[in-house]
Amino acid sequence: MLTTTPIAELPFLGEEVAADYDTARVVILPIPYEATTTYRKGCEHGPAAILEASHQVEYYDEELEREMWPVGVYTHGAIADTRSGPVSAEAMLKVVEDTTAQLIADGKFVIGLGGEHSITTGLVRAYRAASTESFTVVQIDAHGDLRHEYEGSIHNHACIMRRVVDMGLPTVQIGIRSICKEEANLIKEKNLTVFRAREIATQPDWAERALAAIPTRNVFLTIDLDGIDPTLIPGVGTPEPGGLNWYSLLGYLRSVFEHHHVLGADIMELAPVSESVVSEFTAAKLAYKLIGYQAIAQGWS
Repeated sequence: MLTTTPIAELPFLGEEVAADYDTARVVILPIPYEATTTYRKGCEHGPAAILEASHQVEYYDEELEREMWPVGVYTHGAIADTRSGPVSAEAMLKVVEDTTAQLIADGKFVIGLGGEHSITTGLVRAYRAASTESFTVVQIDAHGDLRHEYEGSIHNHACIMRRVVDMGLPTVQIGIRSICKEEANLIKEKNLTVFRAREIATQPDWAERALAAIPTRNVFLTIDLDGIDPTLIPGVGTPEPGGLNWYSLLGYLRSVFEHHHVLGADIMELAPVSESVVSEFTAAKLAYKLIGYQAIAQGWS
């Protein structure tokens, strides 16, 4: 158990329903790290924006027909915080891996809030070290993120899924609509499982096939918010036209939780837009949905 667990200034959903660490089943882990974003900046402010927006989320989930906060949600203090100064990629990955490893050891379901997508490497490393069975990384994203390196770094946000592939873990990529030639070649070479956004838009059975394509019982779920249509979430660093709509996304995610054991999850790349709260509110509601789906799947509620 963590002996000194930093407490976030803005607990997810609000102080009145926040659980203490010992009784919480779910830990929200804010990781406001940004170092390699290549278009819109600002994702280091994403976690705080999501936490603040979560105070406006209705506790009662009309889909699940119950309030989900009683399962116990604890909000950890921010780690790898570049808002107060630079943090190297290596230092970020170590603190993310070490912190997540302790949360896993304490039996918590972890939802990481980014921050740029390179953070996910640290989360996946922690689950890989803790897992006795293989697991699949299911990625919701506009981009392949399969470059070996980008702009001189193998820990660029454009390289996260290449790091996962290099770990030898199976992957299922959903919503992809932007890749470079190197990534296209790698997909063919390794026969990676990719459900492209243009196919999703025209193939009603895509979700069933994407569910069947997961080869393991265990799953780690990584959600880059640009995987969702930018008309729904414009506040991302690298927007791409097209993408998943809200109900298609939720339907697929609920099926993943129902048919597989989701070890943990993250929500990455929120870059808040001034004079608009729609992106962070949608991200906060998505996080609450993940809590709800896990609670139902695990029989917590």
